[in-house]
Amino acid sequence: MADPTVIVVGNEKGGAGKSTLAIHIVTGLLHAGKRVAIIDLDLRQRSLARFFANRQTWSAANGHELPMPVEPDMGDGKALARAGEAEQLARFEAAFAEARGMADVILIDTPGGDTVLSRAAHGLADQIVTPMNDSFVDFDLLGTVDPVTLELQKPSIYSESVWEARKQRAISQGRQAQIDWVVVTNRLAVAAARNRQRLEERMEKLAKRVGFRMGPGLRDRVIYRELFPFGLTVADLSNDIRPVSVSLAHVSARQELRSLMLSLGLDGGKLDAPLDAAA
Repeated sequence: MADPTVIVVGNEKGGAGKSTLAIHIVTGLLHAGKRVAIIDLDLRQRSLARFFANRQTWSAANGHELPMPVEPDMGDGKALARAGEAEQLARFEAAFAEARGMADVILIDTPGGDTVLSRAAHGLADQIVTPMNDSFVDFDLLGTVDPVTLELQKPSIYSESVWEARKQRAISQGRQAQIDWVVVTNRLAVAAARNRQRLEERMEKLAKRVGFRMGPGLRDRVIYRELFPFGLTVADLSNDIRPVSVSLAHVSARQELRSLMLSLGLDGGKLDAPLDAAA
């Protein structure tokens, strides 16, 4: 069995939409027929793990068969959050070793902040996916700009963290073991803005400087949030599975997710199938 692909969803700032992005990538992969293992390193919040627990409960109650990832047991997340770094690392390493033996893809959702677990996960990544809001507040973690001219000055703390992860991976696995870093602008407002144009110009400059590529994210749509309690995403919707009224916005959202998956080099799977908004 070939080694699984390791995708790490990371950004040291909270509120950028990491878990939302992770949930949608996982369900997209599941519908493409991939065996997926998930590891949720946000030990207290555990949004990714809770989403799939909701999914299991909803599908059982409604008589539907939905694809599910596997999740190695790391024990009580809140208790582990209070444990020392050595114990946290040991639990993570055991979970990762278990996941390697039963998945095509391992997706790791990291917390907002610089933690020992987040650093360890980044060092294992084949691909790092970084969501950021359409804001210079989020950009500040990637690069700093001159407060007068808004010209790019230098990489910032998260870019430095990814650089360190790349260096450690090259040391442990050789220079050919490259990490593909993709930054996606998440929660875009529907209307274009001058601020976005300024931000995109700085992003393009920083991408060349620190070595990431830019991909499409998910717009700020209510439909992404309204499906969360059911453990569902737009990838799951069909004529049989629609706990909410399906509109053209859901169809557009599914195309958005397909574009995201393709930009990451992942199979769009079921996302190619038409979704009838009137059914």
